[in-house]
Amino acid sequence: QVQLVESGGGLVQPGGSLRLSCATSGSIFSSYSMGWYRQAPEKQRELVAAITGGGSANYADSVKGRFTISRDNAKNTVWLQMNSLKPEDTAVYYCHGDLLLASGARRRYWGQGTQVTVSS
Repeated sequence: QVQLVESGGGLVQPGGSLRLSCATSGSIFSSYSMGWYRQAPEKQRELVAAITGGGSANYADSVKGRFTISRDNAKNTVWLQMNSLKPEDTAVYYCHGDLLLASGARRRYWGQGTQVTVSS
């Protein structure tokens, strides 16, 4: 069974930093892309950042220059380094994987989410 497990969320003051991690487990051969989404209360889930297997990354305009996504292809692990955090970054952050399984099937998975709260 494939799982994506996030860690690294928490409470941080404005201007601070957090690093989110997403580890995968299960019979995964490789990943087409992995990314981070977030959902604030009463708002729709939105893409924060995504990265392809080749390392090409894209970011939401609201986080460009502050957040950096990176990955380890061998471990199918992805990180999100978040700097200069703002109160409006407060949300539940979800890891997403577009994965190629060992069976040859292509599937998309979500992690359970990790809370990030930016507040003084």
